[in-house]
Amino acid sequence: MEGQQSTSEPHPARILVSSTRKPISYINLAKRFLQEHGEVQLTALGIAVAPMVTVAEILKNRNLAVEKKLVTALECMRDDWRTRQKPKMEIILTKSPQFDEIIEAENEAPQTDGHLEGGAEEAGGKPLHAAADDEDGLLDGEDGVL
Repeated sequence: MEGQQSTSEPHPARILVSSTRKPISYINLAKRFLQEHGEVQLTALGIAVAPMVTVAEILKNRNLAVEKKLVTALECMRDDWRTRQKPKMEIILTKSPQFDEIIEAENEAPQTDGHLEGGAEEAGGKPLHAAADDEDGLLDGEDGVL
């Protein structure tokens, strides 16, 4: 499928992955899109491809999603002097058969004081909050909170 152009109409559950945000910030958003739409499209350009693959693999390894489609392409980007080609990748994931059971179990698990599963924290001891509601992609400061 290499070099195949993506569809002209954007996917209703599309996540544009950035290299500046932590992959964990996309996981809750992807889970929400999987619940609402049954599938999610992850898209990345250039150096953001690696974090996007990380997000997809985390969802697959937790048995939340199954890979449906993978598209690679070279996107032409123009600057003042020349045209450059940047790698682009799109992954479409669908809900796994176990998705609803896993989400139900996560929702029944006792919630702690804002920490993610297992008390995940950054090196500075600050809680690492998922930015699932941060649709515009802006985070407040280094600690990853909204």
